[in-house]
Amino acid sequence: MSYHWMLMVRHLYSLILYAFLPLIRLRLWWRGRRQPAYREHVNERAGVYSVAGKRPLLWIHAVSVNETRASERLLRALRERLPDHEVLLTSMTPAGREAGAEVFGDSVLQAYLPYDTPAAVNRFLDHFQPRLGVLMETDIWPNLLTICAQRHIPVVLANARLSEKSAKGYRRLHSLFRPAFASLAGAAAQTEANAKRLKQLGADPVAVCGNPDYDFPVPVEMIKQGNEWRKAIGGRSILMAASTQEGEEMQVLAAWNSLADPDVLLLIVPQPSQRLDEIAALLERRQIPFIRRIHGLPRKSTRVWLGNRPEEMVAYYTLADIVFLGGSLVVRGGRNLIEAAATGCPVLVGPHTFNFAQVTEDAIACGAARRVANPVQLAKAVNDLLADQEKCEEMGTTALLFAAAHRGATKRTLEFILKCSGLSPES
Repeated sequence: MSYHWMLMVRHLYSLILYAFLPLIRLRLWWRGRRQPAYREHVNERAGVYSVAGKRPLLWIHAVSVNETRASERLLRALRERLPDHEVLLTSMTPAGREAGAEVFGDSVLQAYLPYDTPAAVNRFLDHFQPRLGVLMETDIWPNLLTICAQRHIPVVLANARLSEKSAKGYRRLHSLFRPAFASLAGAAAQTEANAKRLKQLGADPVAVCGNPDYDFPVPVEMIKQGNEWRKAIGGRSILMAASTQEGEEMQVLAAWNSLADPDVLLLIVPQPSQRLDEIAALLERRQIPFIRRIHGLPRKSTRVWLGNRPEEMVAYYTLADIVFLGGSLVVRGGRNLIEAAATGCPVLVGPHTFNFAQVTEDAIACGAARRVANPVQLAKAVNDLLADQEKCEEMGTTALLFAAAHRGATKRTLEFILKCSGLSPES
């Protein structure tokens, strides 16, 4: 594969991007009908920014909500090790940007990463001049990585995961993506299997550092809040449906309606939280008594409680007897179960967990989680656990031990990033 051929392929990729930009902007406007935030900061997607940072600057990219929350431990560790550096957090979605504001407040700069055209990427790098880039999980942009390498800006892939299906896709376009992977300063993989695929695609060096999500610091105040809510609610069993996606609430309601105990309280926390009105309308049509978290705690007559604050997830997990993690009955790839496991909550997942395949399989293998194929199986699993309190408590204890056993990845990833980038507290 010659250099000129790879250059020609990347130029063709750039031309296609330029050609599709009007359609991409139109799609942003269209999505803005339901989520107005998509129509904000549009110039940033072209590499034009009003926010400016001080120097020196570290840049972390997290595509959306899950990646943003996954970046928290690593971002804070980098700031502690390099206290003289400011942090820029980029994302691709309004939900990711909102999550960044919830997690970090004003302590970091926030902006959208521009679309991967050479002009926009160069404007982004000219404006912020980062000393280091960290891409969370697997977000590979050929022009961005190539131009960063040309400018001698080290970019490291952190918490990297790559399914065999995704790897096949990259291999099919190897002339475009192999140079991009090779442009990385390094890749910190979650598992040996991920590391092997990354190496095959051209990343070097690659280290198995584990998953920093396991280092999730369970906030004591949220545990306390959850216990207080639980005490106030009383002895009702609580089934939580966390991070449910569009079309999934119908399936969860079907399972919940067929439970042996008709008094089970259903707690729904949708993703994104902007969908709360949509779910409230669904419950009203079905004449199901509900109350929103912002309006108070559930009453005896309340059958569904709607949670709307993602930062309170730990409190919700704490009060729930069982949690079903959304995005897994529909084909969205599921949600990371580590946060729920770290609170000792038994976890149920659907068949579609490819976004967090390794974590999910490991949790299922040790008994911290169970997989269900459909609403019928979901109802059966909930009935089984609620009917056997000892089994339910044992599963929660196993979840706690599972989360604790995998800690330490943040430190390993931090040391790997500093080694690959050449940065140190004195640099």
